[in-house]
Amino acid sequence: MSTVATYSYTHSVTYVADNILKSIKDIIRLSGMDPSAFVGDWESNTRAVKTWLETGDLEKVILEVFDPATDSLVTRWDIDIVYGWSAGDGSFWTDTEQLAYAIRKAGVAPAAAKYSFLLKTKPNRPDVQGWGKAAYRSLDGMVKQGLGTTVEHSGLGAQAGYWRQR
Repeated sequence: MSTVATYSYTHSVTYVADNILKSIKDIIRLSGMDPSAFVGDWESNTRAVKTWLETGDLEKVILEVFDPATDSLVTRWDIDIVYGWSAGDGSFWTDTEQLAYAIRKAGVAPAAAKYSFLLKTKPNRPDVQGWGKAAYRSLDGMVKQGLGTTVEHSGLGAQAGYWRQR
């Protein structure tokens, strides 16, 4: 019985991780930025997201879009992880239309904008090669627009939102 549940949780982790990373790539691309740096780190990004989803240590996936001249945020995308996994006939889906609409609403990033991909984890999480602690840019003067659940697999899911200037 536990073998089936382990396989199912592993399947949920894989589905959620893949769709979170695809969503980040879509945000980068549809915001008018070049996703090649993000795609170039795909293996490392996948390893970290999957590892920390498996252990329950991943709290949030963050994409900071910033002005390299001032190092200040232009916008920020957060994908909060929801751990409510349950064995059984779970459902699975990804709301790509909701995300695409929000990206259009947030607007195209300025031509000079750069981005950083960050993962917020619990303090005592296991180490993943190539990943360490990160500093986040200030959210002063910004307000968050929540989108609700965008990825779901048997209760393991992700809720997206973006930050914009007030």
